[in-house]
Amino acid sequence: MDSFVDQFSDRITGIISCFDRILFKGYLPIGWSDAMESLLGRNGLLIKDFGKFVEKQSGRLKAHAEAMVQKQGRPIEYVNGRMRKDDYAAEIAERDGINCGLVCVLRVVEPCQSFKVVPGEKRPKLVNATRKCLCYYFYFIDREFGLMHIRIQSWFPLVIQVCLNGHEWLARKLDRHGIEYRKQDNAFVWISDCRRAQKFADRFEKTNWPRVLSTLARRINPLLKDVLAGMDYYWVMDQAEYATDVMFRDAEALKAPYEEMLKYATLCFSAEDVLTFLGRKMNGNFQGEVLTDMKKKRYPGARVKHRMKQNWIKMYDKFGCVLRIETVINNPREFKVRRSGVRRGEVVMGWFPMAKGVANMPRYRDICLAANRRYLEALSKVADPGDSKEQMRRIGRRVRVNNRSHRPLNPASADDVNLLAAVMRGEHSIQGFRNADIRVQISAEPSDPAEQRRQSQRVGRLLKLLHAHQLIAKIPRSRRWRVTKNGYAVLTTILIHHHDKYPTTHAQAA
Repeated sequence: MDSFVDQFSDRITGIISCFDRILFKGYLPIGWSDAMESLLGRNGLLIKDFGKFVEKQSGRLKAHAEAMVQKQGRPIEYVNGRMRKDDYAAEIAERDGINCGLVCVLRVVEPCQSFKVVPGEKRPKLVNATRKCLCYYFYFIDREFGLMHIRIQSWFPLVIQVCLNGHEWLARKLDRHGIEYRKQDNAFVWISDCRRAQKFADRFEKTNWPRVLSTLARRINPLLKDVLAGMDYYWVMDQAEYATDVMFRDAEALKAPYEEMLKYATLCFSAEDVLTFLGRKMNGNFQGEVLTDMKKKRYPGARVKHRMKQNWIKMYDKFGCVLRIETVINNPREFKVRRSGVRRGEVVMGWFPMAKGVANMPRYRDICLAANRRYLEALSKVADPGDSKEQMRRIGRRVRVNNRSHRPLNPASADDVNLLAAVMRGEHSIQGFRNADIRVQISAEPSDPAEQRRQSQRVGRLLKLLHAHQLIAKIPRSRRWRVTKNGYAVLTTILIHHHDKYPTTHAQAA
């Protein structure tokens, strides 16, 4: 991220990277029909007794939730599942002045994975089925994790969900160590010692999560003491968000460059760029969609999201003064982790698809942090709009290099704009580009060898033209070119004007 920091060093007050929202899920070893039938057998019950059995245990969960709220004097409410439950619980905590302990319990009817009894050949049997059941959301303000919730479905197999926020955890860590900060919602807008705060943030994934999560589960599931005695939940990360926040001096310092970043990310980042940010490559084995969309009406600013299948990376502003780059992993199997696995019938150590187990949290962090850094590195090419005005005037004039005159560039010419767009593709910002890389972008590859040579010579002349205008430079000891810092400022402005300002101007004129 050094290039980005250097670009806006006079406006940035600090950078912090940490986990944001994390969704854990816990599964008991009764999640399939055979295991559930075995549990019934151990309790001396027949399969036809499944309905009465789970109704009885569901009643125990209900009684336990009601006893908790009654003991602590907190409300228990039935709510519509479409409401923002986290916001509602936060309002209750603020209204009642709760800063530690149980806030409320919300009851919601939601779909869940469970079982149903169906006829079999000789006797009834259980099969997995999707059904609706009552779910309990226990909202707590924890001394370590802040506002969080634990959700348990009241019907077997009693899947548990734990949702917490890494920024809340870090805020409490800073409080205990006397580090001053200003925080709004789940974003830090200023930290007195970012270097020390980052060291604390890096310890988050080292928590003994199975022990912590199992302790939370025992608070809300009384069946673990008797009916499910001896069983433990297996914990996975169902969704993980990892954010890199760049804290600007104030909203005015971020406003102008952020508008250019939105346009740049929307117009200049291709599908290959998005895959590169997420540590992937575009090849024939990739099956899926890569999409980019921007929302301008999001309060209080705008955001750009780049989606790769079920995972994505997005950029948005928090409260006008924090630039957040956030990578979200829903399907970790798109990434790899070094572990033992089976190949060709032999157990070997190698890179295999990553699983959701909480043991992989350090790898989650590494992947997300690397993606955020690549994204910021690409954004470092964006300059303030005012800096490139004189440079745009310069490329509109002929230049002379080594007694040879070179024509001006025309921002209104489709051919020139296509050339500039090919040069500005995001994947070139990492390792540069070759003549062949530009050829395939601006025209179809001919099959005739003679025509290929002519096309290569033509692209070579175009690259020399850009070099004469100081928009690109040769990478030493290679056949690759790179866009100069001056070039990024000029080319970004040209592309934005061509795709944004020109169509608007022509429409008004018509």
